[in-house]
Amino acid sequence: MNKIWRLLSVVVLALGLGAAALLARPGQPIGVRAGLEGMPAAAGQFERVTGPAELSFPADFGAHPDTQTEWWYFTGNLRGEDGRRFGFQLTFFRRGLAGPDVRAQRSSNWAANQVYLAHFALTDVQGGAFKQFERIERGAAGLAGASGNPAFEVWLRDWAVVQTGEREYRLRAHQDQLGLDLNLTDKKGPILQGERGYSQKGPEAGNASTYVSLTRLEAAGSINLDGNLYEVNGTAWMDHEYGTSALGQGQTGWDWFSIQLEDGRELMVYTIRRADGSIDPFSRGALIEVDGSIRTFSALDFSVIPSAQWKSPHSGGIYPAEWTIRIDQLDLDLQIAPVLADQELNNSFVYWEGAVDVTGSQRGRRLRGWGYTELTGYARSFEGGF
Repeated sequence: MNKIWRLLSVVVLALGLGAAALLARPGQPIGVRAGLEGMPAAAGQFERVTGPAELSFPADFGAHPDTQTEWWYFTGNLRGEDGRRFGFQLTFFRRGLAGPDVRAQRSSNWAANQVYLAHFALTDVQGGAFKQFERIERGAAGLAGASGNPAFEVWLRDWAVVQTGEREYRLRAHQDQLGLDLNLTDKKGPILQGERGYSQKGPEAGNASTYVSLTRLEAAGSINLDGNLYEVNGTAWMDHEYGTSALGQGQTGWDWFSIQLEDGRELMVYTIRRADGSIDPFSRGALIEVDGSIRTFSALDFSVIPSAQWKSPHSGGIYPAEWTIRIDQLDLDLQIAPVLADQELNNSFVYWEGAVDVTGSQRGRRLRGWGYTELTGYARSFEGGF
């Protein structure tokens, strides 16, 4: 997830963005800063996710334009040949401007019913630096889009992920003095989160997403940073979600963890936070075994205990900075620590997304790993739409 419904206010297209998407010059970013307040409702009705669906890949890695919100989230931990450590994020969001019931067929190649937003970020651990970039573009005229037929690809201008073979992908992004070019090899295939891909986020019908992950992507390629080229290797993770939903009443944000253990397993957990400080019962988790089998957990099965804080000098938000994740039934105890304190993105909306190190134990056996953590709603509540 729990990217859960970030784009509902993410792309959020503040007043006038729909028009701006049609009027912006070709190849130029839309000069509208999205806002979390006063977002106009999109026209028409969008499809809602109400249960498990029969999924087929790579087709279902492509866009689902009859739903309002969709994203493709790539994160990973990399090391250079000299041991230099990096974390990266490349994320694409799609936001529907008109539901299928009112969507008009228009002859212009520039006419857009979808808007795409993308975030590109790099954590340079040894350099103590975090670089972040954002682009917004119409889903028309080839400027941005996503497809699963005949192969998966998602792009926003020259930021792109393209399927190059069976379970093989190439990720590319470049901005200013930062470039990333990676080949990704999927070792486990699609992991269906929740109930066969059905991930419910609240009690209302349709307050859910279809949620699929690639939890073990071997990565190899290069980073061009300030004119220096680093050959890198490591592991990456991809989350793909789509649906039509929002945080419910009293839900203010979430903490999401993707963890890759050295023993070949992965753990995903997210907690949805409520305004009174409690954890929402729709919080969930999943342990993916070496063979790709999945064990799921409800909010009662695990705990996420913060043990430190960090205050952002940019937004003033106060974030948890270290955590212990416990799953008593597995005798699993993990400690999570950011590789760099300041990994906060400040673009159309504010959230913390960064690389983390993992240590811990299970039944007396020492564990090590790495991963990514996402924290939302600390600089401003995401209740009601985000």
